[in-house]
Amino acid sequence: MKHRLYVDEVGNPDLKSSDNPDHRYLSLTGVIFELDYVKDVLNPELEKIKKDFFGSHPDDPIILHRKELLHKSPPFSALQNPAIEKNFNGAILKSLSDWEYTVISVLIDKKEHSERYSTWKFDPYHYCQEILAERFRLFLDIHRSHGDVMFESRGGKEDMRLKRSYRRIMENGTNHLLAENISPFFTSRELKVKPKTANISGLQIADLLAHAARRYLFQKVLNLDDGKKTFSDELIKIMEKGKFFSYKGMILGYGAKKLP
Repeated sequence: MKHRLYVDEVGNPDLKSSDNPDHRYLSLTGVIFELDYVKDVLNPELEKIKKDFFGSHPDDPIILHRKELLHKSPPFSALQNPAIEKNFNGAILKSLSDWEYTVISVLIDKKEHSERYSTWKFDPYHYCQEILAERFRLFLDIHRSHGDVMFESRGGKEDMRLKRSYRRIMENGTNHLLAENISPFFTSRELKVKPKTANISGLQIADLLAHAARRYLFQKVLNLDDGKKTFSDELIKIMEKGKFFSYKGMILGYGAKKLP
């Protein structure tokens, strides 16, 4: 088997912005799919949902994006009809419940990280990427599989930064694992980066789940619960029922990890 970890981020890695409550946290959420499953099940079923609700066509594919869906902006204007929105939400929730995948999410409090380590200012993005890679490696070990990692493109300089960070992990290991204990599980030492227009199903699922995974950590670890019930809470229920990666029955610390 070969698995792929599709990763989406929420927030930014800039330590200078950590005093701003709106930019204090950075999270990376990875969704693991087996690649034959993506080809045979996920992609055709996701494309059918997009075609049924938004008229997506192979020559001009519609790319699911959480922010545009939330605001019901083009090409998702059909969601302004309450009946269509209800049916679409139901279809997505059912599919996310039925599809076979595993979620790993890492959240870093940049302000706490900066204050705790006055001299050791480990780059927040690289720190999160390391922890994500360690847990993906554990997943691959448990499933006797190999895999690789894919991010959505953020642009030239940012993409190069992501690739350098990933390559460093493959070549040097992490604070907890030597390179020879990580890299054999990965089929490539190079990070895969694809633009949104590539219509990658796994990246679209990661985009749909990333905010909900972050909200889960806010609620369970930081005790930051605004009391409002949102669509993300429905996604959290699905992830808690067997989608979050767990080790010996534990989600926190494995499928959902807070740093530092």
